[in-house]
Amino acid sequence: MNSKTYKMIFLLIGVATVGYMVYQLGVGVIWENIRKTGLWFIPIIGSWLAIYIMNALGFQAIIVEDDKPDTRLPFLRILRLTISGYAINYVTPFVALGGEPYRIMELKPSLGAAKASSSVLLYSLMHMFSHIVFWLLSILLIVALLPLNALLISCSAVILVIGGGLCIWFSRVYKKGFTMSILRQLSRLPLVGQSINRFAIDQAIVLQEIDQHIITLYSHRRAAFYRSLVWEFAARVVGCAEIYFTAKAIGLGMDMGEALVVSSTSSLFANVLFFFPMQLGTREGGLALALKAIGLAGSAGIFIGIVTRIREIIWIFIGLALMGSSRKANKVAALALADSGINEKIV
Repeated sequence: MNSKTYKMIFLLIGVATVGYMVYQLGVGVIWENIRKTGLWFIPIIGSWLAIYIMNALGFQAIIVEDDKPDTRLPFLRILRLTISGYAINYVTPFVALGGEPYRIMELKPSLGAAKASSSVLLYSLMHMFSHIVFWLLSILLIVALLPLNALLISCSAVILVIGGGLCIWFSRVYKKGFTMSILRQLSRLPLVGQSINRFAIDQAIVLQEIDQHIITLYSHRRAAFYRSLVWEFAARVVGCAEIYFTAKAIGLGMDMGEALVVSSTSSLFANVLFFFPMQLGTREGGLALALKAIGLAGSAGIFIGIVTRIREIIWIFIGLALMGSSRKANKVAALALADSGINEKIV
């Protein structure tokens, strides 16, 4: 499937999903919640532009290699891919299985198959790893800021066990690679195992190169690794502002530290049930659980969840629009570079 067909399919899926979300929530409910949020809705939407810029900077740190000029892609192009990729992920079940192939297809002409695939895979791993670091550090906030009760202690124990186990797994991936080992495991599955094994054999050279890129980032590009991690972690922290601003809009007594705890706990709950498209139902449940854990009314989680979905609808529209404009933007950039005498392939 070529990039144009892929984008068309996901544009249609995206429009249909957003239409379903609007229908499910109801135009009246959406407008009433925007009105109730008031001027706080502006920083809620704006905070996600800051988040996506940080995500793009983390992605850029992985893509760009100082000794390889061809990897120095324009930042606005990386930002566009970041936003549109997340828009696709929002509207597909099994989060991150939609936007990642799109990003690879868009980067492949510039970077080659192995570099494009490894960059997208490494960024996805970093995005998840930063989430785990965020979960683990939230335990310190819980202990330091909140009066401990049975629910908070239970949540902290779950975060510690899950986060610690995943950290061990990520350390192995960064040191030894990922693609060849996972395909070897998948090749043992019934029915599809033989097909996966044939794919692994046919693509062995590319897959080994992808694994080498993964190992190189941690072993030989350590500064880029930590720079990407810092940007992704910062994006997680800024993401808590959405909950804080929404709480302020309805007069809910919440400080930024509590917003960090709510964000961490609710995101853990939602990610455990990652297979729900748009995290339907799981986000509100996670927010209610997190709010109760810090001594606030769990019912406020419904309002926060609705405002979050309205924000998602807006950014999905923006992401889908960027998908449609990406080809034209790349051609304009190519002509501009050609006119300036810069010999750099970007499309």
